[in-house]
Amino acid sequence: MPTKSFIASLVMLLVAFSAVGLIYSRPVPVVVQTNLERIPKDIAGYTSVDDSFPDSVYQELNADKHVYRHYSDKNGTRLDLYIGYYGTAKGGRTGHNPNACLPSAGWAIVDSKTEKIRNSAQQSTVPVNYVRARSNGINTVMLHWYQTGGTKVMSTGFQQNIERLQGRLLRNRNDGAFIQITAQVSDDKVTEAGTNLRSFAENVLQLLPAYWPVEK
Repeated sequence: MPTKSFIASLVMLLVAFSAVGLIYSRPVPVVVQTNLERIPKDIAGYTSVDDSFPDSVYQELNADKHVYRHYSDKNGTRLDLYIGYYGTAKGGRTGHNPNACLPSAGWAIVDSKTEKIRNSAQQSTVPVNYVRARSNGINTVMLHWYQTGGTKVMSTGFQQNIERLQGRLLRNRNDGAFIQITAQVSDDKVTEAGTNLRSFAENVLQLLPAYWPVEK
């Protein structure tokens, strides 16, 4: 007689095969409206200008939509916003990881941790990644996170993979985005930059769901 553990394993295996079959039997949705370019250029007292990366960077990132802007306030404080969106057909996420990319560009990471910031759109707090890197007396201070389904916020790619799998099973959709907000400051401005980044990130989190791309 088969043991209970064997039967349980067999059932789980059948469920897994059924889930995979369901995913691959349905057509993959495509992006029909990007929307992210419509995110306001004026946010919380900051006014922005659009910028772009070299073509080689875009080829490496391979996103369906990029938003790259410099936001500045009346005091000259500047924050850079980057959003890379990946539709279901592109797997919903990027391989970009600042903890790997910054050292390869000559920046030494001196602080890295997960922080909780307020997400007023969901009346909750969400995890984001804080990174401080230093080179030639200048600090790059950064918050970054992954977002799936417009509203789900995660700090790790592993968490995003779980959400994407659920999204594909339940909604036939597993698109996602990588969001990064950055300031470059001297040593004496690091604490202030962190405060500015958190405040700005809270505003971006509130705005993003309304400008999330459409797939069909």
